[in-house]
Amino acid sequence: MDRKDYYMVLGVSETANPDEIKKSYRNLAFHYHPDKNPGSQELMKEINEAYAVLSNPEKRRDYDHLRQSFGAFARDRFRQTHTDEDIFRNSDINQIFEELSRIFGFSRPEDIFSSNTFYGRNYREFKFKGPGVSGGGFFFFGSLGDAYRSDKGTARKGSLASKVMLKGLGMFQKMAAKRLGIVMPEKGRDLSDSLAVTQEEASSGGKVKYVLNQPGKSREILITVPAGIREGQKIKLRGLGEEGKHGGEAGDLFLKVRIRRPFFEFWRKRSERIR
Repeated sequence: MDRKDYYMVLGVSETANPDEIKKSYRNLAFHYHPDKNPGSQELMKEINEAYAVLSNPEKRRDYDHLRQSFGAFARDRFRQTHTDEDIFRNSDINQIFEELSRIFGFSRPEDIFSSNTFYGRNYREFKFKGPGVSGGGFFFFGSLGDAYRSDKGTARKGSLASKVMLKGLGMFQKMAAKRLGIVMPEKGRDLSDSLAVTQEEASSGGKVKYVLNQPGKSREILITVPAGIREGQKIKLRGLGEEGKHGGEAGDLFLKVRIRRPFFEFWRKRSERIR
């Protein structure tokens, strides 16, 4: 038996006001949007349903009465008297998805909700509020999402215009997310260190031991040094920097190569023998 409590689904308290409910929904819709989190359609449906009920004063009042009488079975009781069409009629869910699509370059709401894996043919029956987008004071550009999607590839090629555009877009997205109450993933901070290699290792390449010190522990790893590497060049170790925040990826570790000179190598080996 399904006992999903709408308040628990949205992660809000029973006394949450409409702004808190919408803020929580926007945040969840961003993180579980099908474009961002493939395979999350069923969870997104649960989140949509919870928001459609709790964001409507009349439906929320009916649900609260059922919670008082039936506790964990309130959702089941509510669904006995409310169809999907009843729940989603006049909801602004489509409008919120429109916001996300324009800011973050996601698929358009009509493409998502009418797909076979979402609401399919029932989408038109729900009569979401719309069209139109409430931007909370932001200016949304219709071509922004398309420009974002099409320009990702060219940015990797080093185009200055592309890099400037994506940097500006990133700043805009962070500002918009903050205003809408969306917590965006943050990549962890990159770290740097040095890696000492012999002249022979620098010339021929190979595996070199490196001690990775992390909070509370340290471990020895083997670094692949490419043949012909020069003094001062850096080796990038992906994901070995600081941990990301809010589900963001970890930062990277950059090792600056330092070549041991023969004279110093001689004294290092001599001191090791003495020990």
